[in-house]
Amino acid sequence: METKIKESIDNPEQLEKLYRADKKNFEKSFFCIYPEIADSKIADFWKVRLEFDARSEAKSGTRKTDVYFLIITCFVTGFLIKIPQIFNVELNDYFFYEKNAGLILFLGLSAYTFLTKMQINYKHQITSIIVFGLSAIYINLLPSNRDSDSINLAYLHLPLFLWCFYGLIFIDFDIKDKTKRIDYIKYNGDIAILTAIILVAGGILTVITIGLFSAIDLNIEEFYFENIVIIGAVSSPIVATYIVKNFPSVTNKLAPIIATIFSPLVLITLIIYLITVVNTGKDPYNDRDFLVVFNIMLLGVMGIIVFSVSEASENRRRSFNELTLFILSIVTLIIDLIALSAILYRLGEFGFTPNRTAVLGSNLLIFGHLVLIMLDLYKVGFKENDIKTVELTISKYLPVYAVWTIFVTFVLPFIFELK
Repeated sequence: METKIKESIDNPEQLEKLYRADKKNFEKSFFCIYPEIADSKIADFWKVRLEFDARSEAKSGTRKTDVYFLIITCFVTGFLIKIPQIFNVELNDYFFYEKNAGLILFLGLSAYTFLTKMQINYKHQITSIIVFGLSAIYINLLPSNRDSDSINLAYLHLPLFLWCFYGLIFIDFDIKDKTKRIDYIKYNGDIAILTAIILVAGGILTVITIGLFSAIDLNIEEFYFENIVIIGAVSSPIVATYIVKNFPSVTNKLAPIIATIFSPLVLITLIIYLITVVNTGKDPYNDRDFLVVFNIMLLGVMGIIVFSVSEASENRRRSFNELTLFILSIVTLIIDLIALSAILYRLGEFGFTPNRTAVLGSNLLIFGHLVLIMLDLYKVGFKENDIKTVELTISKYLPVYAVWTIFVTFVLPFIFELK
C-alpha cells in the first residue's frame, strides 16, 4: 500500500480509489510514509482529511467497539484454552495443548480480525470456519502417541499452516497483491515485539501479585497460574493486534529501531558463534542435539532477516543497514550449508526418518530463499537497486512455505504410517 500511495501522490483520483478499497490500510500506510511525501500539497490535504476522519471515528465509538470485540475474543479464547480444567480432561492420556494450543491462538486472532473488519465477507468467513473446523477434527483424531515422530511433526507444523492461513485472512484473501504479504510480515514483527513487552509486563505483575498475597499468608500461585497466566498468555497476541490496529504510531516507531539494533548484534553473535564452534570441535554431523539447536538458530536468524528487510524498506536508504543484512544473509547461508551437509550425511548413514525428512525439506526451502534474498541484497548494496525488490522476493516465496506446512501436517504422517 505504501508503494501505491507514493506512486499515486500526484493522481488524486487513484488515491481516492486506494482509500475506498481499503480505508484502514490506506490510513495506516499513509501516516507511515507521510514524512517522505510531506512536501506535496495533496499529501497535506490527505493528512488533514484522515486526521479529521480519525477524530470523528473516535467520537462515534469505533474504538470502543474494537475494545468490546477484543474483550469478547479474549474471553472465548481463554475459555477454549481452559477446556481441560473446565471439563476435567486427563492430559496424560490426551495431549490437548500439543494438539490445540496453536489452533486456539490463531482461531482467536482470526475471529478478532473478522470482527474488526469494515466490510463483512461471508464467503471468507465460511471458508475460514471450514479450514479451522477440519484442522481441529484432523489433529484431534490423530493418535496421542508421543513416540511417533511423524505425529509430533504434525503437531508442530499445524500452527505454522494456520499462521499461513491467518495471513490469507489478514490480506483479505488477496493473493495477487504481493505488497499485502509484506504488510503481514511487518504485522508479525510488530505483534512479536508488543507481545514480548506485554508478557514481560505480565511477568512483573505476576511476581508483585503473588508477593503481595504471600505477605498476608495467602498462597494463590496455583490458582493464579491456572486461571490468569494461561489466559493472559494466549490473549496477549490478540491484545497486541488491537494495539497495532488502533495505535500504529507506537509500532511504526518501535519496530524499525528494534530491527536496526538487532541486525548487527545478530551478525556479530553469529560470527563469534561459528568461530567458537570451530574452536570447541562441536560436530553437527554426529551430534544430533547440536544439529537440532543449529537448525532452530537458523530459523530464528532467517526470521530476523525477513523482518529487518521489511522494516528497512519503511525508511530512507541506509547503506550500513543494507550492508549488514547482506553480510548476515551470507553468514546464515553458510550455516544453512553446514546444516544441510550434516543432514545429508546422517541420511546416508542412518536413512530417512520423519524428522530427517522434515528438517531436510525445511533447510532446502530456506537455502533457496536465502540465495534469492542474498542476490537481491547484493544488487541493493552494490548496484543501487531499490530494497523493495527484496521485499517482493520474500513475498513471492511465502506460498512455498505454506505448501510445505500442508505436506508435513497432512501428508507426511501417513507416508511414514504414523510412526
